[in-house]
Amino acid sequence: MADDADVIVIGGGLSGLVAAAEIADAGKHVIVIDQEGEQSLGGQAFWSFGGLFLVDSPEQRRLGIKDSHDLALQDWMGSAGFDRDEDLWPKRWAEAYVAFAAGEKRDWLRAMGHRIFPIVGWAERGGYDAMSHGNSVPRFHVTWGTGPGVVEPFERRVREAETNGNLSFRFRHRVDAFSITGGAIDGVTGAILEPSNVERGKSSSRNVIGEFALRAQAVVVASGGIGGNHDLVRKNWPPRLGEPPKSLISGVPEHVDGRMIGITEAAGARLINRDRMWHYVEGLRNWSPIWPRHGIRILPGPSPMWFDALGRRLPSPLFPGSDTLGQLQYIMSTGYDYSWFVLTQSIIKKEFALSGSEQNPDLTGKSWRMTLRRATNKGAPAPVEAFKKNGADFIVRDTIEELVGAMNALAGDNLLRLEHLKAQIEARDREIENPYVKDTQVMNIHNARHYIGDRLIRTTKPHRILDRAHGPLIAVKLNILTRKTLGGFETDLDSRVFGSDGKIMPGLYAAGEAAGFGGGGMHGYRSLEGTFLGGCLFSGRSAGRAAAKAVA
Repeated sequence: MADDADVIVIGGGLSGLVAAAEIADAGKHVIVIDQEGEQSLGGQAFWSFGGLFLVDSPEQRRLGIKDSHDLALQDWMGSAGFDRDEDLWPKRWAEAYVAFAAGEKRDWLRAMGHRIFPIVGWAERGGYDAMSHGNSVPRFHVTWGTGPGVVEPFERRVREAETNGNLSFRFRHRVDAFSITGGAIDGVTGAILEPSNVERGKSSSRNVIGEFALRAQAVVVASGGIGGNHDLVRKNWPPRLGEPPKSLISGVPEHVDGRMIGITEAAGARLINRDRMWHYVEGLRNWSPIWPRHGIRILPGPSPMWFDALGRRLPSPLFPGSDTLGQLQYIMSTGYDYSWFVLTQSIIKKEFALSGSEQNPDLTGKSWRMTLRRATNKGAPAPVEAFKKNGADFIVRDTIEELVGAMNALAGDNLLRLEHLKAQIEARDREIENPYVKDTQVMNIHNARHYIGDRLIRTTKPHRILDRAHGPLIAVKLNILTRKTLGGFETDLDSRVFGSDGKIMPGLYAAGEAAGFGGGGMHGYRSLEGTFLGGCLFSGRSAGRAAAKAVA
């Protein structure tokens, strides 16, 4: 029986689109299978802020940032903390990816029409020593067009391949099993789901109207992670991060459920580092949700004061934007799964952004006029002001007494003491008058303002929190937001999947989050940010090129 295609790609997200585009460009025929409808093409990348990790870029150099491959690799390894036998391939992937980010990545994307916002962001700043976690310099390059701007070049390529006859889609096709002949993966079987025209991101029907079977010489698994499946997140939750949170909100739609990961593992693939994951602690309940338990992450500047549920200031260096998993570990050690930001209107105006393409219409819509308003508006960006007005997690009051009372009412547990919280804010305020201080968060603010990008658009001028001229006061209740799976299927540098016996499984490849963004977890324990989309690009490209080369 003749094959239906040379290669089958499972998943129409970013890594799947990249892999499919590379396969089609090599003159091979590829089928892209996705259980969602055509309206969801691009997967999670579409919803993203579009941040990309680049090293020694022209954008960095224009801003006076001195970066290098060696510095970036030092930061990556200090953050990853590779310490397991299973980290052999993840470490090799990390080395290859940093070289890619410092080399051809930007030019490769630019040749396809991709463009970058000129101000480079500084995410995951660390705050430990030079060999520990964090970006030593700003490396977070925001795509002009955000997530849709990352997806567009690859969607265009696969649409051209579809027109040319080298590619076909099978939307609303759910893979249930692999077919294996002589020990080699040579196809998939599954169910055809009824058509669905629900809005992108909303939960679609699972009603089955038929069955399918497709054969090919190779199969690429690019099905994403587990962030929409809270039961699976809790099952894999690592003890090092404390007890699993009782309350979680979702940074990804419900269909990001890990189902295909389980099917692939059942077929014999080796899944490693499943306890490594990346969740955010600055999550907001979306006042206008698209998917179940829909959460949005605050991308904060360095100035908000951060308190745990008991009203204790988070310890140094766990400041906004410094160490995501360090903050998560600390918060879970308190016995509560939420925390608080306390800030002023002056801070929220300049320092708050919200992650997600739909929360940044100026950047997503490529409007310079709207983008410039961020720096000139009296208020915060419109989506932030909308959350401040409508979001269940925001409290706005004129006095600290009123604020703390409302915080206790919102949390419902009356844990905060006015005198304790006020004393910590006043102590910080006394430090703010001088450019040299002992308060390490204030030091961090001064350090941020030495970087022109932060001074222009991301860090407000230091001021007293209780100065009414900068009011009103704002408190934000922060929830834990699920996002990325850092572990995945162990792969070599050609994205070929290892089996549970330690040998390559013929015909099987994995890319994107299903492969831990490469190798089964190229981030190790921690991410430097801007590295998830980039990991999808790099692993998708590797899988597509290798699969195309392998098939006859």
